[in-house]
Amino acid sequence: MIGLSIDAIEVGDHAEIVRRVSDDDIAEFVDAVGDYNPVHSDPRYAARTVFGKPIAPGIWTAGLISAVIGTRLPGPGAIYLSQSLKFLKPVMFDDVITARVEVLETNREKNRMRLRTVCTNQNGEEVLTGEALVMPSKTRVMYSRPRQGAGLLAMWTLAPWAWATQGAAVWTMLGLSAFALGGGAAEGNGHPPATCPSS
Repeated sequence: MIGLSIDAIEVGDHAEIVRRVSDDDIAEFVDAVGDYNPVHSDPRYAARTVFGKPIAPGIWTAGLISAVIGTRLPGPGAIYLSQSLKFLKPVMFDDVITARVEVLETNREKNRMRLRTVCTNQNGEEVLTGEALVMPSKTRVMYSRPRQGAGLLAMWTLAPWAWATQGAAVWTMLGLSAFALGGGAAEGNGHPPATCPSS
């Protein structure tokens, strides 16, 4: 991903992402933010509403705009300053949403840009509109997103000393286990001997 500075951005520039609304996405979002409104998660309840079935939270849809700003335009390093939103139509599960931002204005002195923000469904209907004020990074940013779970691997790769530390900890634990098995300080405490936890 490339984060653009204000000097590389012109009025009319635009970017978008496309995302299908999945049950898992909405369930994870609801759990993450604690929005347990049954209109999002309970089909029996939602069947009695004007929508007839569960709908995605409006802020989940707005989050797609944030994803465009943070990954495409202006991209990594951008700071969201404000966002206005109008929710025009419900977003249903399995809808395909296109989130798009377009540069309306740039202020190079203040390092600010104003964006038109729109989400449309697979039928081309606008489901969300608004405007955002964003501060791009002051310098161009080249960023590669770490793979899921790569953080631990990177730690081991970049810090070889950690192998020695981990090894010493394991040997210490094994030594304590042997001591406990031999009837040392752990004798008579009523607990099983210590074991090395698996990783």
